[in-house]
Amino acid sequence: MARHVKKRSHKAGLPPGTPVHIGERKSETTRVKLMHFDDDQVTERDINAPDEVRALRQGPGVNWFTITGLHEIEKLTAIGSAFDLHPLVLEDVFNTDQRPKFEDYGEYVFIVLKRLVNDSTAPEVMTEQISLILGRNTVISFLESESGIFDGIQERLRANRGRMRKLGADFLVYALMDNVVDNYFAIFEALGERIETLQDSLIARPAPESLRTLHALKREMLFLRKSVWPLREVVSALQRGDSPLIQNETRMYLRDVYDHTIHVIDTIETYRDMLSSLLDIYLSSLSNRLNEVMKVLTIIATVFMPLTFIVGIYGMNFHHMPELDWRWGYPVVLLSMLGIAGGMLLFFRRKKWI
Repeated sequence: MARHVKKRSHKAGLPPGTPVHIGERKSETTRVKLMHFDDDQVTERDINAPDEVRALRQGPGVNWFTITGLHEIEKLTAIGSAFDLHPLVLEDVFNTDQRPKFEDYGEYVFIVLKRLVNDSTAPEVMTEQISLILGRNTVISFLESESGIFDGIQERLRANRGRMRKLGADFLVYALMDNVVDNYFAIFEALGERIETLQDSLIARPAPESLRTLHALKREMLFLRKSVWPLREVVSALQRGDSPLIQNETRMYLRDVYDHTIHVIDTIETYRDMLSSLLDIYLSSLSNRLNEVMKVLTIIATVFMPLTFIVGIYGMNFHHMPELDWRWGYPVVLLSMLGIAGGMLLFFRRKKWI
């Protein structure tokens, strides 16, 4: 079973802003890549030393730094110092159990998102944290692993498709957020199919395995709600905030992301209601099956009740019982018993009890 709870106890007692990595190590090394673009061209390079960052931040165009791997604390701390990031920002970057949030530090904006991962090798949907920094001409994205979630955006920049290279860093952040939210729909479509399959199995033949699957899905939906629900506040704060780093044109696009986020949240609530109703369906199906079994047993007991009465009478073996000496007594009693049983079954069928 996949684990959704990350241990945070080893942070207890440490001063605020102390960088401590919480989560799994999902990348071998911490890698820093730079994609610089403007209207004319796109250049890409790897950053090998944190000191290179300060010089590369200067100049026209947009600098998009992608940092993959959050377990090398010393290296990331040096990179954070080169970007003049607040220690509390680095603390939240290392804490991969952070809820989605938005914070305005004046010179830059800090955003935390959750990427949903539907890995075929894992029984449950998992999450990875994505942290974004928006500066005046700089975007920094912190990723836990080489997931490839932003490959499509990089291809659009290289091919100069759309308006991304003509607009600023804030539009790039919008595109990254929109990509993350759009990925939610594919995840929830797969979840919807799992819920429909479970519903069919519960109606057809409820089993203990179906109940375990139902409880696992309910736990999973609670986890996804925790990961996605705060995103509405994040997008709303970006859209309605007064940060000079976000242009009015970009706020219009953020409204579209907000609508998608509301759609995702509505889907989560719908699935939670469906799972709650599936538990009632499971209990009702078990009750119906038990009623069917009890009905069959009751019919059998009712049919054999008069037959047992007849057998009991003629099993007393009193000396003065005229039927005992009658030549046709045995077949007459058997035929009478068969007639009584058949008549009762016909009566039950006419009453539509069977």
